[in-house]
Amino acid sequence: MVPQVGTVVTHRRYVPSSHAHYAGKLVDGAYSLAAFGDVATEMCIRTDGDEGLFASYADVQFRAPVRAGDVIEIECRLVRVGRRSREMEFEVRVVARGAGSETRPSAAEVLDPPVVATTARGTCVVP
Repeated sequence: MVPQVGTVVTHRRYVPSSHAHYAGKLVDGAYSLAAFGDVATEMCIRTDGDEGLFASYADVQFRAPVRAGDVIEIECRLVRVGRRSREMEFEVRVVARGAGSETRPSAAEVLDPPVVATTARGTCVVP
């Protein structure tokens, strides 16, 4: 198994109301960071056959809100391969959002284009 720069792992998930912490059904930034950890784990498994260990984040940017009722897409791209380190770029995009109203409480819409909510760089280490 040889890690290849440019390898991409993508997850999608629904953001449940149980994760809303603030007015306006806002979700805290830690939600995006946890999602980055999940895609980084899969990246390490795919490229190295090991879950790896997250060592650091750099340049975390919260660009737009993530809310309960959103569907988010989390992308991880391998950008540098060291002897034991793997540097990755991350992005959370909101691809669908709840658009409920009194008459249609479960309404939702696909966002085209998606909204970039969070970006970061991170480094994982593998044995």
